[in-house]
Amino acid sequence: MDKKEKEEKLNMLHKTVRNIPDFPIPGIQFKDVTPLFKTKESLSTLTEVLLDEYKEMGITKVVGIESRGFIMGPIMALELGAGFVPIRKPGKLPAEVYEEEYEKEYGMDKIQIHKDALSKDDVVLIHDDLLATGGTMLAAYKLVSKMGVKKILVNFIIELDDLNGRKLFPDEVEIKSLIHYSV
Repeated sequence: MDKKEKEEKLNMLHKTVRNIPDFPIPGIQFKDVTPLFKTKESLSTLTEVLLDEYKEMGITKVVGIESRGFIMGPIMALELGAGFVPIRKPGKLPAEVYEEEYEKEYGMDKIQIHKDALSKDDVVLIHDDLLATGGTMLAAYKLVSKMGVKKILVNFIIELDDLNGRKLFPDEVEIKSLIHYSV
């Protein structure tokens, strides 16, 4: 897709995201991605734009973070001819897991991945809907890194630029976000 066509599609997606004031607490301007999934047109455009960067990168697994990473993650995996791997909250995966603890805005949390989900030959795209402070994705990145994969790419639908979440990651990590907002 050429630059002009991509800009038009990104503009349409940007306009489709819904802003919810004072959710989940007063003062927060919540960026709701669910309208992007509501129509065939917006879902198709979102999928096309998300995948445009990754078609020729040899991705073998798409890792989605619970729960909104489970919406686009499998779609992206199918379109890329890759497998899908979930990262979940504790107690949700039945086999042996690796676990990573991380700090959230209001306390600590943990995420897990099956120990046999990835191999050293995998090129992994980790996907989530939103990059804010970056704690959850950094924990996911650390989990995937522990597994010794060939390459890790990171992808978001939305990034809240003023929160500087991407600064948590090493410089060599390729992070791409479709839609950017100031908070």
